[in-house]
Amino acid sequence: MSNPVKTAIVGFGSVAEKMHAPLIDVCPDLALVASVERRTNRCEELYPGVITFRNLDALLEADAAELIVITTPNEYHYPMAKRCLEAGKHVVVDKPVTIFSHEAEELNKLAEERGLICSVFHNRRYDGDYMTLQKLVREGDLGDLVYLESHFDRFRPDVSENWREMEVPGNGITFDLGSHLIDQVVLLFGLPDWIQADIRKQRTGAIADDYFDIILDYGPLKARVTAGALVNVPTPKFLLLGKKGAYQKFGLDVQEAAFKLGQKPEGANWGVETEENWGKVFLNEEPKSYQTLPGNYRVLYQNVADAISKGAKLDITISQAISVLKIIEASFISAQEGRRVSKEDGGW
Repeated sequence: MSNPVKTAIVGFGSVAEKMHAPLIDVCPDLALVASVERRTNRCEELYPGVITFRNLDALLEADAAELIVITTPNEYHYPMAKRCLEAGKHVVVDKPVTIFSHEAEELNKLAEERGLICSVFHNRRYDGDYMTLQKLVREGDLGDLVYLESHFDRFRPDVSENWREMEVPGNGITFDLGSHLIDQVVLLFGLPDWIQADIRKQRTGAIADDYFDIILDYGPLKARVTAGALVNVPTPKFLLLGKKGAYQKFGLDVQEAAFKLGQKPEGANWGVETEENWGKVFLNEEPKSYQTLPGNYRVLYQNVADAISKGAKLDITISQAISVLKIIEASFISAQEGRRVSKEDGGW
């Protein structure tokens, strides 16, 4: 039995505190040993035994961790991940892995050359509703698929002080939520033939984009991913249409809400959605409730630990993230120029 992989978190904001740290803490093959915080000692207050460093260089100089998790604002992902890989450390970067695809390509090359694990926190691959969607696609009961609609809508009419809504590189909803939704579609159906995007700033005083609507075309199948900050009405999380039937699902995966309540991600009931919130399958007869598979973000860090300690295949790779970034880059071009961007032009 190998020792748990010593793990550090860089940037201990709310996402790190509410989600990353608890997931690392419950993973038996990882040990949370350090955090980088400029002013606070929040991580060590919550997890005795954790050592606080004031900057990344101090952490690397101390050689305190083998795996470094980067949860800083997007503009710091690339330089920090590069620095960690050059220091011989394995890395998990919150999404998007970098702002530009060429930066992710450099990280990928560096990780391969050094024989290191470099992964991305695409936790929404382990949403219960998305895993249920994968099951439906795999089993084929809806017949040949023609349309997928994927929403991540919220009602946040006031612009916040969060860095994602400020004038900084990598800001906005397309990088924040689009990276998740595009990643899910590409994992499900592969790379699209072309994309077309509409990206806007809808709220009064918005500095960063707060709405996107992106079409990913697969010939007979069209996928649409969309998110907005001015949606004060229920919209389906997923709508999947096939030639024999359809699936419709409302409501978000239960794990994020549980994290916000401070619940620990452990036990058999983690990620289990109550029956009244299950989606519905529409075939020839009356619509039927379709059980949502339990979501499980724990899988992500366990896989990273297994890849480091046991040589297991990494589930979320940088090469996958590069394709998503190229589609995001093409989406901004499409929105600015009002045109489709093909796979050949976008280079994904």
